Amino acid sequence: MSQPGFRQIQFNLSGLGCWLTLLGFLWLLGAVGLGWIVKSLAVIVVLILLIPVFAFVGARFWLKRNLIQADCPVCTTPLTGLKDAATQCPNCGTLLTTTAKGFQRPAEEGTIDITAVDVVDITADTLTLDVPPTLPEGQQD
Repeated sequence: MSQPGFRQIQFNLSGLGCWLTLLGFLWLLGAVGLGWIVKSLAVIVVLILLIPVFAFVGARFWLKRNLIQADCPVCTTPLTGLKDAATQCPNCGTLLTTTAKGFQRPAEEGTIDITAVDVVDITADTLTLDVPPTLPEGQQD
C-alpha cells in the first residue's frame, strides 16, 4: 500500500471561497467608508422580518374591535359582521345593519318595530291567589 503523496492530499474548500469573498467585500466597504450600505441592508433585513409580525398583530387588534358576533333579530341565526356595515342574514334573507351591540333591522322613518311575545292563556280555574281575604270596613267578625 502506498502512502499518499503531496499531490494526492486535497482539501474541500468549495464553501469557504464564497464566505471569504463576502468577508473581503464587507472589509473593503468598511475601509472605503461605505459602511452605511451595510447598515442599510441590515435595517432592510430587520424590517422584512418585523413587518409581517406587526401586520398580524395589527390585524388581530382591528378585528377584535370591529367584528360583531350576535344573533339575527328575526330568526336568531348566529351571524358575524363588521361594525357599521350592512349584512344579509343567510337564513331568512333579512337585510341587517350592525351596531356595537349587535344586529338591527333598518326601518323607514316613522316605523315602529315591535317584538312579539308568546301569550299564555290563563283561566280563572288555574289562577290562585296567596292574598288573605280582607273584610270591608265597618264589618267585623
